[in-house]
Amino acid sequence: MLTVGLTGGIGSGKSLIASVFRILGIQVFNADTQGQSLTNSNPQIQHELHSWLGDGFFTDGVLNRSKLAGFVFNDSRALQKLNGIIHPHVASAFKSWTAGHSADPYVIHEAAILFESGYYKQLDFNILITCPEEIRIQRITTRDRISREDAVLRLQNQWTDERKIPLAQYTINNDESELIIPEILKIHNLLIQQSHGKIR
Repeated sequence: MLTVGLTGGIGSGKSLIASVFRILGIQVFNADTQGQSLTNSNPQIQHELHSWLGDGFFTDGVLNRSKLAGFVFNDSRALQKLNGIIHPHVASAFKSWTAGHSADPYVIHEAAILFESGYYKQLDFNILITCPEEIRIQRITTRDRISREDAVLRLQNQWTDERKIPLAQYTINNDESELIIPEILKIHNLLIQQSHGKIR
């Protein structure tokens, strides 16, 4: 079984493309969703967050995720610290999860900051979804109902596509100028072949 990373900057359409892989029968581990779940359920994470952030970010013992998001999206060092607390637990969860899919040709590890965290190095292949910044801003402001300024701040906390492209084995351009399904199918077939040892 191969492990394949799937990533793209906020607003790139990563989740949509992950859903296509699911339709193809590929199991997808969503690192961001898993991180949120662990933040709510893992005592060690909760203790570390409380020690770092203090009572002001908690209401009746429950983390105020909206307040936390507003804090870290405006402070790259805070975002890095948050990721440092949560990501080791997510990596451990992924390792346990893959054990249940060992008969599959490949599985996907979907994560927003796969390259920024360095976790891409632990995977066999990585797929990057690229998209021009202006289109991403439009998508973010519409989807999250935030201002353009807030959308730009979020983009600034992630690496540019130009920095990520050399690290990815496969790239899908999702700028709405061409169909993405054929490209997804092409990558899917190549990964199936890779898993069977037909390509070296």
